[in-house]
Amino acid sequence: MKREDGGPAFGVHHPDILPGYQGMTLRDWFAGMALQGLIINPRSVCVDCPISARAYELADAMLKEALP
Repeated sequence: MKREDGGPAFGVHHPDILPGYQGMTLRDWFAGMALQGLIINPRSVCVDCPISARAYELADAMLKEALP
């Protein structure tokens, strides 16, 4: 597991079908969840930053809290 991405959120257990593929990272999962909230409440997004960048900022903050 890499600290910067949290490792796989939902590991793939078929190495013969997808060799080397670990699945979506925990960081991507957190960003997707944050993105849903940001889309519903766009006032929480700064004017000058893209909504996807804000979603990953929130994901990084969640990783910081979730990982030792």
